[in-house]
Amino acid sequence: MEEFRPWGMELKSYLLLMHLSQLAGFIIPFGGLVLPIIMWATNKEHSKEIDDHGKVILNWIISAMIYAVVCTILIFVVIGIFGLMILGICGLIFAILGAIKANDGILWHYPLSIKFFK
Repeated sequence: MEEFRPWGMELKSYLLLMHLSQLAGFIIPFGGLVLPIIMWATNKEHSKEIDDHGKVILNWIISAMIYAVVCTILIFVVIGIFGLMILGICGLIFAILGAIKANDGILWHYPLSIKFFK
């Protein structure tokens, strides 16, 4: 039986790229939202690891959106600006750490992430 290779890549490389794909949002509007979802949805049936990592990433994306809405509301009392900056830094750091862990074969749950998908 032939080994499954999502998008022609090694599984670890694909998982690493799934986590890093969130950073596309810093370059392309909504790219960090759309790309990880596409990567997860197109291959989740073929690999439990892809499904698990995709759920972790989606949990973080949804959680970050909720935090961003709250911070946007809090801009009126100034603290929201700092919250949005911290959220952006966390998004960058969490994606990089998730990618490193995925490359090491570890499923890393992002801190501060609400578990919508289990």
